[in-house]
Amino acid sequence: MPDCVFHVIILYYKIQGDIMIATVRLDENLEKTLNRITKIVDKKKSEVIRDAIKMYAETIENKKRSKILNAIEKTKDIDKKEFNELEGTLDDGI
Repeated sequence: MPDCVFHVIILYYKIQGDIMIATVRLDENLEKTLNRITKIVDKKKSEVIRDAIKMYAETIENKKRSKILNAIEKTKDIDKKEFNELEGTLDDGI
């Protein structure tokens, strides 16, 4: 599936069962892109939009997870350095 992000403005919604019905406004270029993608993947517009929202959410979660893991690694590196410095001080007999 193409790596696309659709900018969606929710104008209104209503809940019917477990389904939220939303109306979106797309500029002309996004509408053309949406039409082109629906033909390529042989899906309805609503399916393509749902897939795009899911992919966007996954991308955000992955970036968030990556930032957290990077912060943990930095913390581990700092802690290891401080531990080694402390261990060296203890080895010096201080």
